[in-house]
Order: sequence, then structure tokens, then C-alpha cells
Amino acid sequence: MTETPPVYDNVPGNYYDKYNTGNPIARYLMNGFLNSFDELTEKTGIRSAYEVGCGEGNLSMRLHDRGWDVRGSDLEATSVAEANGQCATRGISPKFKTISLYDLAPQEASAELVICCEVLEHVPQTERALAVLKSLANPYLLVSVPREPIWRILNMARGKYIGSLGNTPGHIQHWSSAAFLDLLRRTVKVVEVRQPLPWTMVLCRCD
Repeated sequence: MTETPPVYDNVPGNYYDKYNTGNPIARYLMNGFLNSFDELTEKTGIRSAYEVGCGEGNLSMRLHDRGWDVRGSDLEATSVAEANGQCATRGISPKFKTISLYDLAPQEASAELVICCEVLEHVPQTERALAVLKSLANPYLLVSVPREPIWRILNMARGKYIGSLGNTPGHIQHWSSAAFLDLLRRTVKVVEVRQPLPWTMVLCRCD
């Protein structure tokens, strides 16, 4: 019997455009995130990636602009349209499709590097999601999540989401760096860890 994928619709969309923010503090934090992303992707020595939860395509297009072959998907059709709009701006064919993480299969979504940044905090059944990602990654997987409780503390420090103690809408999973690494090590090999404030970013091998 085929197991029914979990249904989830709690992804709130991009409440804050962190990639293009003009706020100097947010820009500083994002530079740390992007520097870690650049360093870990470069460390793999490969040039082919599939991004799960691509959003508006900013990370994938960052790789494309460095000469990578990129593809990806997202649950949100509006985000996928924006990501493919970035493809059109660059004069390339659409690279992104609308599909749930749980419905992805290696036949269509495997890659030498699978990227899943700022996604796992939104989804139920994390272990099942990681099993899907592991099946796609051949051999590398790059994942990032908000680092708790620092994430919520920083939200409250800027007066955001006070009623929910700083929890960003749509975040249903919460990990410290140690807890997230414990989760990953149950199924994959951790290669390198970065902690750009306020995230945990991990490069893994799945072979």
C-alpha cells in the first residue's frame, strides 16, 4: 500500500524579503548566510543542484550566475512563478515547478547537490522529509534552519511576533544547532557545519 504524503499548507509565504532588504542589520545577517552558502556549495566541487523549497529562486539563481546547472521546486505556485521570472530575465528556460517536497522522486529531482534551505522548519514529519531529501541527494545535501532560541529572541528584540514569543508565522519545528545536528546524524553524514547568525547550515553526504 502506498503511504499518503502528509498534507501541509502552513507555509506563510515571504513575509519579509530578506534577500533584498535595505535594512543594514538584516543585510549584515544575510551576508553571513550567503557567505556560508557560497563557501559550502563551493566545497562540494560540483556544478549541478536541485533546490527543494526554492521560493523565489534567489539561491538557485545565485548558483546559476556562478555557472551552475540548477533546477528546483516549491509548494507555492506564486513563488515558483517568481523564480521562473528570474529565469526569463536571464534568458534561460524555466527551471522550477510546483510540487510538494513529499512528492519528489529521484527520477526527476536527483542531483549531485540537493539544497533545502529555510524549509524544514515549515513541514510536518521531519524525518520523512529528510528521507526524501536523502533519496534525491547524490551525494551532497545542504540544509539550513533557523537557530533557536536565538531566532525568536532576535524577532522579539525588533518587536516582531511578540504574542507568539517571537515565533515566525509558519514555523512549526524548532531546533538548536545541537538538536538539528543530532537529527541529521541519524540518517546522513555531516561534512561541515556553519552557524551564520541566526541560522544553522549543514553540508551532508548521503552516500
